[in-house]
Amino acid sequence: MSINLAIVYYSSTGTNYQMAKWAEEAAQEAGANVKVLKVEELAPKEAIESNPAWKEHYEATANVPVASSDDIEWADAIIFSTPTRFGNLPSQMKQFLDMQGGLWANGKTINKVVSAMSSASNAHGGQEATVQALYTSMMHWGAIIAAPGYTDPVQFASGGNPYGVSVTVDQDGNMVEDVKDAVKHQAKRTIEVASLINKG
Repeated sequence: MSINLAIVYYSSTGTNYQMAKWAEEAAQEAGANVKVLKVEELAPKEAIESNPAWKEHYEATANVPVASSDDIEWADAIIFSTPTRFGNLPSQMKQFLDMQGGLWANGKTINKVVSAMSSASNAHGGQEATVQALYTSMMHWGAIIAAPGYTDPVQFASGGNPYGVSVTVDQDGNMVEDVKDAVKHQAKRTIEVASLINKG
C-alpha cells in the first residue's frame, strides 16, 4: 500500500521550498503519494514587497496549495520544512500547528509519522532548536518521530544534524552546505518508517 506523504513547508525566499521539492522527488521515487503544501503567509504585503527575494518567491509559488487539516488527516506521514525564527518556529508554521486542535482532539494525529528540516542564516542560528520545538508539538499529537539520526553517511556530509536536515543560507540566499542527498535520505527514511507502521 502506498504511503500518503504531506510535505508541509514555510519559505520566505525559497530555501525550504527547495528542500520540500527534493523531499518530494525522493518520496515519489520510493512510491509514495505526495503533496507539497505551503502554510499560509501571515506577513503584511508591505513586508513582503520590501524584500525583493521574498516578493519574487511569494509570487513564484502563488499556485502551491495551502496546507489544511484535511491534508494532515489524509497523510500517513508528514515532513515539515521551516526556517528558524529566533531559535523557534516562524509564526506562520506555528499558527498552522495550533489550528490542528480539532484533529488532535479527535485522535486524528495519532501515529502520524513525522520528520522535520530547517534552515538559518548562520551555522548555529537555531536550526536544531527549531526542529526540536516542532517535535515537541508532535509528541503532543501522539505522532511518531522519524529523525534521520546517523542512519546514513550522507548525514555527515550535510553537516551532521541527527534531528533533521538543516542548512545554512548565506547573505545572497545560497545554501552553504550540500544537503540535497541528505534531504532525499530523510524523505525515504520517513516513508520507510511509515510503511513499517502501516504494516503493523
